[in-house]
Amino acid sequence: MKMKKAALIAGILGAVIIGSSITITQQNEYKLIRQFGKVDRVICEPGISFKIPLIERTQSLPKETLLYDLEASDVITKDKKTMISDSYVLWRITDPLKFAQTLNSSLENSESRINTAVYNATKNVISSLSQDRVITSRDGELSDMVMKAIGDNMEQYGIELIKFETKQLDLPDDNKAAVYERMISERDNIAATYKAEGDSEAKVIQNKTDKEVTIQISDAKKQAEILKAEGEQEYMKILSQAYGEDERSEFYSFVRSLEALKASMQGENKTVILSSDSPIAQIFEGK
Repeated sequence: MKMKKAALIAGILGAVIIGSSITITQQNEYKLIRQFGKVDRVICEPGISFKIPLIERTQSLPKETLLYDLEASDVITKDKKTMISDSYVLWRITDPLKFAQTLNSSLENSESRINTAVYNATKNVISSLSQDRVITSRDGELSDMVMKAIGDNMEQYGIELIKFETKQLDLPDDNKAAVYERMISERDNIAATYKAEGDSEAKVIQNKTDKEVTIQISDAKKQAEILKAEGEQEYMKILSQAYGEDERSEFYSFVRSLEALKASMQGENKTVILSSDSPIAQIFEGK
């Protein structure tokens, strides 16, 4: 009976020892194996591992991307204007051993380091920009500048900052309306300047075009007169050739006389009085 009881106890102790020697690492975590408080090894891949019971203990660290939301704080621009910055960062642990050695595996300690680094970078970037520039840089340019200012400062803790974003970057309520009115006025002045420059350029282009059109019309009229003169010259040449002979010349004179007679018969009076020595009268008399 005592033998059975001892075997049962031994079996239970064996099961406890075996169970305490097994550790399971999940997909979204790192597993630290500590021996007398010091990290002996790090398990990065998911699965089952073994440790020495009662001597080694385990600690888990998150492997996924984490979000840290910074508290809203006042920052001063280059032109001494106060703004309120409310931002957050995405980060992750890339070196769990370094994270454990420098920050004692504490997420609270890591967030404190992140808060200091990001706040200082944000303050330095905004202090180098005017208020107008800060407002117009909220489409991503400001985030890139802050990330560049942080640089690789967090690598010493085994941390990677993935992304910085501003949730809100605004003016204090007491001067928000005045600043926006000033910005609108400045933008209106800039727009008026651009419009005046555009009108001036348009006038120059219009004058240049009008001058070119006038020159082209003048050249066209000149060419038309030349062509007309050449046409009349050719016409007279053809007439001269056509009526150079006596018979043709007489016929031509007859036609011209009829045309002259027709031109003189204007109005209701169709009577023409010709003297006997008139060339037209002589034509009709057959002289």
